[in-house]
This record gives sequence, structure tokens and C-alpha cells, in this order.
Amino acid sequence: MEKPSREQPGVGSGDSALLTTSELCRRCKTTDQAIAEMVDFGILEPVGEHRDNWRFDAASARRAATALRLQCDLGINLAGAALALDLLERIDRLEARLREAETTAPADPIKPDRGP
Repeated sequence: MEKPSREQPGVGSGDSALLTTSELCRRCKTTDQAIAEMVDFGILEPVGEHRDNWRFDAASARRAATALRLQCDLGINLAGAALALDLLERIDRLEARLREAETTAPADPIKPDRGP
């Protein structure tokens, strides 16, 4: 059984170009203030030092959309959303490692001796 995707509607994973704050706001249907608050909480890590020239990658768009959904659907504040996002990403990495280990495991593993 395949795990459902965490990708958000309207937030594609195939984008390689960096997004401006305005583009990210349009894509996630939020405000520039909300984006700035997500940066403050470490949810988003923009490229660029000053707010006027921040750029965001596709992963940032997915994180922003997920954080907004956590706030809207579950009433989680930004600190909680940051923690939840970190934990979700850690789960994704661990699941990827598990899948990799399963595909590289020997085809006929040694079975434990059950005794007489």
C-alpha cells in the first residue's frame, strides 16, 4: 500500500526556479507578513539577506503550504507547525532509508532457527 503524498494542491514539486515572496504568497494564498513570520520561526529559509530580495525554492512552497494547513485545520501555532514540519521531514527521511534498506537486503535472508 502506497503512502499518500504530503504535497499540497497548487504547490508543485517540479518547480526548480526560485520564487519571490509575492509569488510564494500567490501560490500559497497567504500574505507577505505570514511568510515573514514563517521565516522568523525557521519554517522557511529564504535565499537572500534582505526581505526585499528573498527567494524561495519549491521545498519552501511545500513547507509554507503545510504550515498554513496545520494552522487552519488543526489550530497549531507557528512554533508547533515548525516542530511538526521537522518531524514530518524526519519521518520521510527515515522511511526513505527503510525503503532503500529493503531493496538492498539479501533476496533470501537467513531465517532464525526455531529449534526442535
